[in-house]
Amino acid sequence: MRILFTGPAAPSHLFPMVPTAQALRAAGHEVLFASPKPMEQLRAAGFPIVEIGDGRPLREAFAEATGERRYATPELDQDQILDLAATAFAYASRSTVDDLLAVADAWEPDLLIHDSCLASAQLVGAKLKIPVALQNFGFTSGLDMAARLATHFTDLYEAHGVAGPAETTPLDIVPASLGGDRGGLRMRYLPYNGGGVVPRDLLRRGTRPRVAVTLGTVVAEMDGLHAITRLIESAASVDAEFLLAVGDADLTHLGTLPANIRPLPWVPLAELLRVCDAAVHHGGSGSTLTALQAGLPQLLLPQGADNFAVAEILTGTGAALRSASEDVDTPLLTRLVTDPALREAAAGLRAENDALPTPAELVPAIEALAAAPR
Repeated sequence: MRILFTGPAAPSHLFPMVPTAQALRAAGHEVLFASPKPMEQLRAAGFPIVEIGDGRPLREAFAEATGERRYATPELDQDQILDLAATAFAYASRSTVDDLLAVADAWEPDLLIHDSCLASAQLVGAKLKIPVALQNFGFTSGLDMAARLATHFTDLYEAHGVAGPAETTPLDIVPASLGGDRGGLRMRYLPYNGGGVVPRDLLRRGTRPRVAVTLGTVVAEMDGLHAITRLIESAASVDAEFLLAVGDADLTHLGTLPANIRPLPWVPLAELLRVCDAAVHHGGSGSTLTALQAGLPQLLLPQGADNFAVAEILTGTGAALRSASEDVDTPLLTRLVTDPALREAAAGLRAENDALPTPAELVPAIEALAAAPR
């Protein structure tokens, strides 16, 4: 069987597809990714990739569509942020329609697995009558986001003689208690964070608590490290080591770092969290789920995208704290490290995730989607 995966050029959207693709390839199926540039992080996963789109960076398309060049949008509510994102992703998707049609027509996949933020996928599925599945990347509804994008694609559906988006089956990577979509398949979240060198002293736990601090793959690039400035100041008095996992971001404006703050080179997040006792991040789905899979208490500092929805869901479980960046203080960080109720709730979420079938165990169910009537 041939399975074509596609999504926007963003690690947070493509990385959740990798464990599914690995499971299908290990079962003997052919796998191909169709992706806009840049493709370096996806290429490292070891799959063949065909380029689609006009080659423009996603950030450029976002700026053209919305006028925004920042990640943090505190003046908007979550619904407004999702609408803004749908406008931008739909605009970026337009240049992928013809290419994705050509790839699917030539390669003849038996199943098309797509991200909710690439609007061309369901158009292609409908026009070529290919069964379609939606690989969700987190807590919010992928079907809802795909529907938001489709409202910006009505002219293209008409131009291609298609009544509307192909019906798609959601593939969720969160327990039902945490969201996603109903009516599809649920699999265990297995983190794929890309490759990287792990320092030897991070192969085992330290002699004092460790807290990982990350802003994912986008926030630091777009907005710098302003989201954690107050955290750095407050962490100096906490009896813990704070591991600053922000890649090659410019640390200059943070000044002289306290002795218990350690900047790290790029380290795969799942490996880092394995030897940590808590995590602080912006509330991105990938960071949140990787910490959940590790069973860690979390402090979320929501900035934009789906961060606010994620923060609301996770704090409701008792496994996480939430704060505005400017309100982080020493007592909050101390509680993150020492509160047994947070740790107990986090262990419960990890158990919920572990109880879900692995992508490999779901392969027969995914295979069955390809047999859907065309």
